[in-house]
Amino acid sequence: MPVRGQGPAGFEAVGSVAVRTFAAHQSSGPQAAGTAHQSMDGHHVNAMAGDGSGAPHNHFADYDELPEGHFYDPDAEYEPDPEYAATLAPDAARQRRERVGPTGRPLPYFPIPGPLTDHGPAKIIAMCNQKGGVGKTTSTINLGAALAEYGRRVLLVDFDPQGALSVGLGVNPMELDLTVYNLLMERGMSADEVLLKTAVPNMDLLPSNIDLSAAEVQLVSEVARESTLQRALKPLLPDYDYIVIDCQPSLGLLTVNALTAAHKVIVPLECEFFALRGVALLTETIEKVQERLNPELELDGILATMYDSRTVHSREVLARVVEAFDDHVYHTVIGRTVRFPETTVAGEPITTYASNSVGAAAYRQLAREVLARCHAE
Repeated sequence: MPVRGQGPAGFEAVGSVAVRTFAAHQSSGPQAAGTAHQSMDGHHVNAMAGDGSGAPHNHFADYDELPEGHFYDPDAEYEPDPEYAATLAPDAARQRRERVGPTGRPLPYFPIPGPLTDHGPAKIIAMCNQKGGVGKTTSTINLGAALAEYGRRVLLVDFDPQGALSVGLGVNPMELDLTVYNLLMERGMSADEVLLKTAVPNMDLLPSNIDLSAAEVQLVSEVARESTLQRALKPLLPDYDYIVIDCQPSLGLLTVNALTAAHKVIVPLECEFFALRGVALLTETIEKVQERLNPELELDGILATMYDSRTVHSREVLARVVEAFDDHVYHTVIGRTVRFPETTVAGEPITTYASNSVGAAAYRQLAREVLARCHAE
């Protein structure tokens, strides 16, 4: 965990940034509003906090306007944005007062991570769900971008023959000569020949296209076919902090390869009844991989996506998931927003396309929660 130092009253320093704690939020008066979000060197962590004169800004600052090493922290807002609060809890006032998250549990504070002095070996995360359209690719892109924003070196692996992850990062899969398929199937192929740099600093991509669909057939006759991806990624582990694999929507051999290579599994789950039904089958597959192929594999968390607190159905599904999986359900919940389809067309993460949007804030919080869980081990 990052080292915390005690700063001015009501603050804790995390790395080079001082952030307002929830306890200080509750104990402070109106006079604190103008200075509550200043870092220890006088810079504002949150542009909505005001300029020290008591007059709040009318807009959020872009990341380019913040000093190097400083990050916008949605938890540091003096008053949560009403639109953001509405997506998280049916009772926004209670959410502010008691800091109850959309899962109905007390929402912990996830600190801004400090910088790293060295990198690697990478933790491999498989983003997996056999149902399509639940937000796997969106979550892979935006979680990776948020981790990279916090100074982590990230590699995204497009392990779906549809190539949606590549498209979501502005790559045309049909124009690629080399993909992850070549890395898997051709001896002597180096990962450096396949790797693509993305527009996001600290984030690289192993792209995919329809050729990968042939690998599922060709791997059947291979020795140790379930470990092919694991062997391909092994040379890359020292260069990255996190490798995130976007799995295809099935429980076939490619997905088993991803689970065999991974240390952790994140299951994006649309807050809808049919998506909930398939989770039991997925967890059974994860348990089989644990027993037979990868004893280190863990279910890190279930990520509720496409959540809309205004519908009873969304709230009921989320409550059922929490009841069944308890602490395995992330506190962070990804709400519905029109920004996500727009980012796909733009070919970039929401953290850069709409840096101060509800969706960007949610994925930054998810990145901090993922980092906090990893540090807690």
